[in-house]
This record gives sequence, structure tokens and C-alpha cells, in this order.
Amino acid sequence: MKLLANENFPLTSVRILKNAGYDIKAIGIEFAGILDSEVIEIATIEERTILTFDRDYGELIFRKGYKPEAGIIYLR
Repeated sequence: MKLLANENFPLTSVRILKNAGYDIKAIGIEFAGILDSEVIEIATIEERTILTFDRDYGELIFRKGYKPEAGIIYLR
């Protein structure tokens, strides 16, 4: 599973997942400050599942038609 941690996802958790063998990239490290729509584009191109605490992704998917192929895991 390839993961993409949104900017609000804790870097400590990113490190834990990476140490556990997951293929994970962190927006906060590699692409800080980009738009949510750009995060979805990266996830789609790289076939990554987005990890986020940001519920704005629901609006991007259901109202604006963005369809990240590998999906989004929304954490509360």
C-alpha cells in the first residue's frame, strides 16, 4: 500500500509507518503549503491513499468530482 500523508497528519505517525515498512510520503515535508486539490492530483498520479484529518476532502470528492483512485482515509 502506498500512502500520502496530508500536511495535517502527524510526522511522528509518518515515521512510525515508514519504520513499519509502508511506502509513505508526507506533504508537509515534500510539498508544504499546496492546495488539497493538488494533494489529490499527486495521490492519483502516484496511486497513493491519502491519510488526512481534513474533512474538506469530502467536498472535493462529492461536490467537485475529484476521484482519487486509491482513496482517502479520513481520521477524526
